[in-house]
Amino acid sequence: MNLRFTILASALGTLLAGCAGRPAGKSYELVITHANVVEVETGTLRPDQTIGIREGRIVHLGKTGATSVPAQRTLDAQGRYLIPGLWDMHVHFRGGEALTTANRNLLPLYLAHGVTTVRDAGGDLTPAIFRWRQQLAAGELAGPRIFTSGPKLDGPKPTWAGSLEIETPAQIDRALDSLQKLQVDYVKLYESTISRDAFLGAIAAAQKRGMTTTGHMPYSVTLREAAERGLDATEHLYYVLKACSNREDSITAAVQASLKTSQPLGLFAVLPAVYRTYDPAVAAQTYRLLVARRTAVVPTLYIQKLLTELPATDHARDSMLAYIAPDIQATYARRLASARQQSAATRAFNQQLSARFRSLVQPLQAAGVTLLAGSDSGPFNSYVYPGASLLGELELLVEAGLTPAQALQAATINGARFLKADQRSGTIAVGKEADLVLLHQNPLADIRNLRQIHTVISRGRVYSAAELRRLVQAVRQP
Repeated sequence: MNLRFTILASALGTLLAGCAGRPAGKSYELVITHANVVEVETGTLRPDQTIGIREGRIVHLGKTGATSVPAQRTLDAQGRYLIPGLWDMHVHFRGGEALTTANRNLLPLYLAHGVTTVRDAGGDLTPAIFRWRQQLAAGELAGPRIFTSGPKLDGPKPTWAGSLEIETPAQIDRALDSLQKLQVDYVKLYESTISRDAFLGAIAAAQKRGMTTTGHMPYSVTLREAAERGLDATEHLYYVLKACSNREDSITAAVQASLKTSQPLGLFAVLPAVYRTYDPAVAAQTYRLLVARRTAVVPTLYIQKLLTELPATDHARDSMLAYIAPDIQATYARRLASARQQSAATRAFNQQLSARFRSLVQPLQAAGVTLLAGSDSGPFNSYVYPGASLLGELELLVEAGLTPAQALQAATINGARFLKADQRSGTIAVGKEADLVLLHQNPLADIRNLRQIHTVISRGRVYSAAELRRLVQAVRQP
């Protein structure tokens, strides 16, 4: 993606106690006039608005009047379109101490694409992430707000470094104690070696503690069982698709039985059977279950499409690659080698699977399931670039049948609600955090207009074109 922007202004702000009116004798730090405010909850426009910002919060929102409002800085939007900052609800910061700096250098790339909040979905850099959060809040770093799960929960000898191993109820309690002591924002479960009992037990135990849970599911568990225990979100669509099979119970039983043998069945071994037994009637029942249990879904269409096309795509000349450290680029090698070894039959099936995943999105939305927009960007996820991939995800959601307004909801208010931050973020309203993006064109008319960024405001700070260029050029590779 081209990283040239025309972004105005200077640096401002931190926190408020606000009200809608203008307090006598006080000027705003920033006033934006003549903006078409996008109401993401309703998919409508509020034309010609003035927004007053003080200490990182919106303290005034109303029709632009003839009288100027006192402010340290005024930005005339000239009829451009103002949206809440975007949320990427599935990213990763990981790779160990050697990749700490390389991960930190990804932060301004999110901001440059209008992403002002991310949800870290587990890794091995938890201390660094908490340090970055402090630096971001203090204005010492430029980047998005970060919500994090901290370490993943998985079984013995897990795939990903830094995971907490759980098998017994006592281990589950110790792991959750540790996460609560860290003050993580939610619990991320992973399925590489976790047992059925540990997975379901962890969800139930976290639910009793009031902790939000999400993750990958072992195929030895049904989505119904997880949702009924209190699973708050399922990552990716592999597990939703399995729940849409009219043979889910028998497939799950076969997986459970195989775990006692020398050749256990994993997700990819049974996916062809899951795909063949997809049943629209069962799918409709599954969607009703997700709505009833308030279990959200993170489709991650972008990475699925990218990995499907990886065997035939040369990414060597991607413009975004210049901003990715060589050490992170090196983590792409495993998936790239695997993709190049795929048989013609595997490639054909992956194309069919991607099409099936896309076909689930609109019915999920129509049924009332909460969708969360996530890119899965980060080390080890080949060529899924920070910021740019979230914009690609939203475009794919629209291609899959969502309206631009629904896609915007998935990347703003839905994320804020899921993380219980909607009282302070996710929409443009008095009292909300001043995380905003000013666009040249209306995103409700065409979701691709999200790429036409004029101004990014994060924590009330306005990033000028020169400053944003400096931030991203600072991480550009020689």
